[in-house]
Amino acid sequence: MNKLQKALKINALFSSTSGTIMILLNQQIAKLFGTSNNTVFWILGLILIYFAFTIWYEIKKQRKLAVIWIIIQDYTWVIGSLILIIFTPFKITLIGNLILGTIALIVLCMAINQMIGLKKFMTNEV
Repeated sequence: MNKLQKALKINALFSSTSGTIMILLNQQIAKLFGTSNNTVFWILGLILIYFAFTIWYEIKKQRKLAVIWIIIQDYTWVIGSLILIIFTPFKITLIGNLILGTIALIVLCMAINQMIGLKKFMTNEV
């Protein structure tokens, strides 16, 4: 397994685990975020599980454009999280913001590792 595959595998595991937790514990997570609307959490959970399936597929295929799209989605997640934390469009609790920030940092690290893995993969392919 090359560095790109390892980086993608970590992302797939993290995304599928996070998605499953969001679906199973949506009510408890909603309380942590200071809202009674738990729908957003199970919808995000379903999206994360779908995202994880697309990553699992690319672990085998390793298509450059598809991996770049995964990386872009990770960076979009980080930017979206920062927007929520900085501009506070919703009344998220302190613990909710800490959770958002922690997950954003993890996703940022995964995106960077995937970029490094993709670069190594592309240079070894030539």
